[in-house]
Amino acid sequence: MENEAYFRDALARKEVQSMIIDLAISTKQLTAKDVAKWRQAWQQAINYENPKRNNLLLIYDDAVIDLHLSGAMSNRKAETMAMGFKIVDKNGKEKPELTELFEAEWFKEFIDLSLDSVFYGHSLIQFGNRITEPRLGFTSVELVPREHVIPEFGVIIRDASDEPKKGLDYTTSPLADWCISVGKNKNLGLLLKMCPQTISKKNQFAFWDKFGEIFGMPIRVGTTNSRDVKDKNEIKSMLANMGSAAWGLFPEGTTLQIIGSSQGDAFNVYDKRIDRANSEMSKGILGNTMTMDNGASKSQGEVHERIQDNLLWADKDFIRDVINNKLFPFLTNIHGFPLAGYRFDWDESIEYTSEQQLAIDTFLATYCDVDPAYFAERYNAPVKGMKQAQQQQPPSKQHYDFF
Repeated sequence: MENEAYFRDALARKEVQSMIIDLAISTKQLTAKDVAKWRQAWQQAINYENPKRNNLLLIYDDAVIDLHLSGAMSNRKAETMAMGFKIVDKNGKEKPELTELFEAEWFKEFIDLSLDSVFYGHSLIQFGNRITEPRLGFTSVELVPREHVIPEFGVIIRDASDEPKKGLDYTTSPLADWCISVGKNKNLGLLLKMCPQTISKKNQFAFWDKFGEIFGMPIRVGTTNSRDVKDKNEIKSMLANMGSAAWGLFPEGTTLQIIGSSQGDAFNVYDKRIDRANSEMSKGILGNTMTMDNGASKSQGEVHERIQDNLLWADKDFIRDVINNKLFPFLTNIHGFPLAGYRFDWDESIEYTSEQQLAIDTFLATYCDVDPAYFAERYNAPVKGMKQAQQQQPPSKQHYDFF
């Protein structure tokens, strides 16, 4: 009897130990596999003779499902997409009719795809048919699938597995008449650096779920002295139908022991690692953490906002160069847009709140000789003329802090 009890106890200990070992092994294998796959895909992408990005792009697609990463990317892009712009001559004077020409869906899509090159690396952008109605432009602007582009050789390949020598040169006509290349040829984008964090974060969520499945719910234990298979099956069925928690059927006298970690709870193990992954991604995409998460102080938050502003200026400068050095020559020389002598620039005029604008207009109406057309246009009001301005000194600067 003692030997039988010993073997029963040994069997129970073996089952529990096996369960925990399986969890540890799956953790190790999952992480190693994903990181190894990322490194292998990276190596393929930088192959000198036959660079292939398709496997790396698949990992990118999996990475951008992460809500924190996609939110940071959208946050950074939105800063530039929301900026006003203008088309100006060599003296910096705006040409309103040309500015209006670019208030079109195709142009906004071009900026959006160009900004994606910051994250994905080199992007080849293809234009649809040229149209003249309702205004001069294009039917569409689309991304040429990156897995079919080998920018290092300047070619498009029909099959993602083709070698560069089988590709079509997109740097010369006729493809060059409908495509613009954005970004450096060997650039793999910021997502290359983000992938280890998204892989780890994904794994931590999976491990936490596994931990909760094993240790988060009570385990139902049934014991029996019966050796009848039918009786055992009935007890197993009852245990299985009592709920979704783990259960086990053991011979009477079996000792079941669940051994957890003594180094800390699951919150500190998993949630802290997820937080660290999020903060690392925020730093990589936005240059800071506080513009997406709660900061420790107002002063620190202001510093982080200034850092993000520097990235915004860099993105704006990048887009301005792409438009002036690539898009405008493409539109002027190939597609007949009337842009000779003009350039793209961002509208840096100050935007006032409604209260500030009211204070400015009140000041102008009271102390300045203003063209009535200004108020008629701003407020869509039938202004006939201005009343005689009051002859009095303007107030001190402190009263109008919008200057």
